[in-house]
Amino acid sequence: MNRKMMKQAQELQRKMAQLQQELETTSVQASAGGDMVKAVVSGKLRVESLEIDPEVVSDEDIDLLQDLVTAAVNEGLEKAQEMASSRMSSLTGGLNIPGLT
Repeated sequence: MNRKMMKQAQELQRKMAQLQQELETTSVQASAGGDMVKAVVSGKLRVESLEIDPEVVSDEDIDLLQDLVTAAVNEGLEKAQEMASSRMSSLTGGLNIPGLT
């Protein structure tokens, strides 16, 4: 591997580490049921917070509430994955590097 390629690989590695660090401090918000349930998910795919509208909670609505929470969390995880993939793709120029987001 020549020097120029080695330097480019090191620069890419540095940028990828920086992006991973940025993803740890970035988050997305998702909701379900017309904003009755909201979830905030980090770029590292961790649920940071969950907000449930008090009007949703009643004994009769427990199944609905569980479905809404599941939907909001899943949407948040999908958005966080899309954000991470998009940022990684822009960093790698669209190259598919195994083991990366």
